[in-house]
Amino acid sequence: MLFNSFEFIFLFLPITFFVYFYLNSKKLTDAAKGFLVASSLFFYSWWNIIYLPLIVGSMIFNYAIGTSLTKDKVHKIITKKQALTIGVIGNLALLGYFKYTDFFIANVNGALGTEIPLMYIALPLAISFFTFQQIAYLVDSYRGETQEYNVLNYAVFVTFFPQLIAGPIVHHKEMMPQFADIRNKVKKYKNIALGLFIFSIGLFKKVVIADSFAVWANNGFDSAEVLTFYEGWATSLSYTFQLYFDFSGYTDMAIGAALLFNIRLPINFNSPYKATDIQDFWRRWHMTLSRFLRDYVYIPLGGNRHGNFRTYNNLLATFVIGGIWHGAGWTFVFWGFLHGVALAIHRLWNNLGFKMHRVMAWFVTFNFVNICWVFFRAKEWEDAIKVLSAMFGLSGFAIESVKLINLLKLDRDTLDLISVTSGIARFDMAIYLVIAAFSMFVLFMKNSNEQVAKLEAAKPRLSVMVLSLACLYISIIFINSVKVTEFLYFDF
Repeated sequence: MLFNSFEFIFLFLPITFFVYFYLNSKKLTDAAKGFLVASSLFFYSWWNIIYLPLIVGSMIFNYAIGTSLTKDKVHKIITKKQALTIGVIGNLALLGYFKYTDFFIANVNGALGTEIPLMYIALPLAISFFTFQQIAYLVDSYRGETQEYNVLNYAVFVTFFPQLIAGPIVHHKEMMPQFADIRNKVKKYKNIALGLFIFSIGLFKKVVIADSFAVWANNGFDSAEVLTFYEGWATSLSYTFQLYFDFSGYTDMAIGAALLFNIRLPINFNSPYKATDIQDFWRRWHMTLSRFLRDYVYIPLGGNRHGNFRTYNNLLATFVIGGIWHGAGWTFVFWGFLHGVALAIHRLWNNLGFKMHRVMAWFVTFNFVNICWVFFRAKEWEDAIKVLSAMFGLSGFAIESVKLINLLKLDRDTLDLISVTSGIARFDMAIYLVIAAFSMFVLFMKNSNEQVAKLEAAKPRLSVMVLSLACLYISIIFINSVKVTEFLYFDF
């Protein structure tokens, strides 16, 4: 089920909210948790019920392993380390089968000239997220950092619907104490107001802004055979902002929906395009994934404890793994490789004592990230080369005449300003003005986290309610007038 659907907004979310708090009001706390788990599994199954046994089986497997790891001794015939190894390998094998089997077969065929048929395995929704989340739980259990939770509490931790599909990737210690807190069993009207505010802002980001940029990005990447210099930059920047508002919108909606239930999810997105170096970018983008890669990949590899050369290799390996996690394709691997190289160069730069002016540092960082997103978005290498060739002026600098009349009409037709003729995508001036406007927005406006922090410290204001209702109303109009689209991170 999609956050940006009528079924979720007007049926699933309100029904789940009221029943959950009704059961808690009757002191039926276990029944309330059970209902929340059942609702979350229904939310997950809405996409394809055939994969319901997969997530349930994964939970049972990891709960059994994790519980055994909290004991002093697992079993007479295996050690705790061996049990952890079984658990991690089991999770990675599940993820590998569904996500990477066809990728492996295709590469074997290409390398050896074989003709092994592809299996065309559909990727189960959220498998990358709930797999990483449960691997973190197993490692923490091995380290003695978890308690012996009952199966119902563990099921709530894994399946809680706001964060189930695309994160944040949460730790047990961030979630379980909140569900155990008796003060969170009753409705808190300030949390409801804040939750609805941030949810409506996120919905607006997704259906109005991100899906509008998607029109231009998709045409440039997928439809046009040739792009000029200006069109190449318009295409890459359209995707850069589409991904920004799509992922930021999902994160806001997840945090807002969870807040209705008095649960605070960790911040996962903090104005990453304001970053002034690549390390700063990864402290702001998909923050819980960065935390996972740091704590469960980079540090176990040795981190920065064994000299500079080993540190650079650890950074590179960590981000190649991060690239593979995002998708089964060499473009994702290369995207991760580029970020790993950039982080290694950044560390070397700092070690040598070099400095760069803040504005120049931002300019370099943003453009590096924008260029890397081309590989992240491209379905094939040829698509990436097409866009990058245009961006570097290898396909010409011609620009079509400006249709100023389009700037005066802000309807859905305005969003489809690319007409593909003779294989060349022709962009109107509106797209450049929109990109410029949103560049200023993401650089100078306060983000959702800052807005919520400000609202929490102040009394409720009518303007906040009006803004929430306006965002919700406009978003509903867009949902009603266009095809509802999935969030980009659903594919990962």
